[in-house]
Amino acid sequence: MKTVPEKSSYDVVIIGGAIMGSSLAWWLTENTDFNGSVLVVERDPSYQWCSTAHTNSCIRQQFSTELNVRISQFTAEFIKDLRANMGGDERVPNLSVQNYGYLYLAGDQAFADVLRANQKVQLAAGAETRLLTPDQIAADYPFYDLDGIVLGSINTKDEGYWDGGTLFEWFRRKAQARGIEYVQGEVTAVTRKGGRIESVTLADGQTIACGQVVNAAGPRAARVAAMAGLHLPVEPRKRYTWIFTAETPLDRELPLTIDPSGVHVRQDGPTTYLAGSKGDPDPAADPSDFNMDHGLWENHVWPILATRIPAFESIRIVTEWTGHYAYNTLDQNAVLGPHPEVENFLFMNGFSGHGLQQSPAMGRGLAEWITHGEYRSFDLSPFSYDRVAKGEAMVEGAVI
Repeated sequence: MKTVPEKSSYDVVIIGGAIMGSSLAWWLTENTDFNGSVLVVERDPSYQWCSTAHTNSCIRQQFSTELNVRISQFTAEFIKDLRANMGGDERVPNLSVQNYGYLYLAGDQAFADVLRANQKVQLAAGAETRLLTPDQIAADYPFYDLDGIVLGSINTKDEGYWDGGTLFEWFRRKAQARGIEYVQGEVTAVTRKGGRIESVTLADGQTIACGQVVNAAGPRAARVAAMAGLHLPVEPRKRYTWIFTAETPLDRELPLTIDPSGVHVRQDGPTTYLAGSKGDPDPAADPSDFNMDHGLWENHVWPILATRIPAFESIRIVTEWTGHYAYNTLDQNAVLGPHPEVENFLFMNGFSGHGLQQSPAMGRGLAEWITHGEYRSFDLSPFSYDRVAKGEAMVEGAVI
């Protein structure tokens, strides 16, 4: 990737070229009313340290807000016809969802009530969520120890694993093929004059003027916002993943099971499983810190897995890694669109673990806003910065 931009001024500068920045870049090329110049600035052209590369790559419709449900539904339809949606290029594969579903387990009546309320929202939006009693869970998935479980919730339509890495690759490749310019560099300063951003400065001293600047910096989003004198309640939170095999594999596919403890586990391959957990405690982290917490597995995650699924008492770790959520501390929902006082500074941040599955709709929506000054597909205005400024949370009751 080159390090020197072709021009000194662009209509749109996107800070961050992982799946959010690349989705936006591609959708701008899809919008026939947009004819501006676009520069994507990416600090790590290998992408090996971005959140996109460390994702568990799952999709779900089990959200508590209708908008989040419909966003995931759009992604499922978009990826299943990806080749046609990207212009019919035969190199582009159609993707699918491995529909083992998410199985939320409620350990008390309070969370059971949340699942019941969520199901009403999901069904109204066209999802196929089913509530299961412990006896029904045991009949479908006899490998669980359901001691203490009072209710389950599962949806097996367009919910499970999908290949988010391939979608990212083609967003980026197609954007570049259509003339979007990518450069390796790190934005270290943002020049603001009153209510507008005039330019960004890279670590090597290059200054680039911009009509619009988009913060798509993932876990570094708050740092970028601060360069413009703006507050953004998004911080890196470490999320740990383990791939393992079991001495006695389960006799059927394992849904992505969310234990009441917050530990989750799912099928990963024919004979492998994936477990994930946040830290305990779960503080903000440095965005360059990818160290594993090995004690977390031994003292917390493995005992929970072995209790919930006794077959997992005898397992072997194959690989493990740490990634980062861009965690919105206000409400674990995205912040999208312009700042109310600095209108050419646009947010694309704070997805709190569900960014990969939301990237197609978010890229399309922000491209519409940049081009037309409004959202024309989904009304994504509930994600606006206004709620951050007012401290009014849009609470998502189905956060993992």
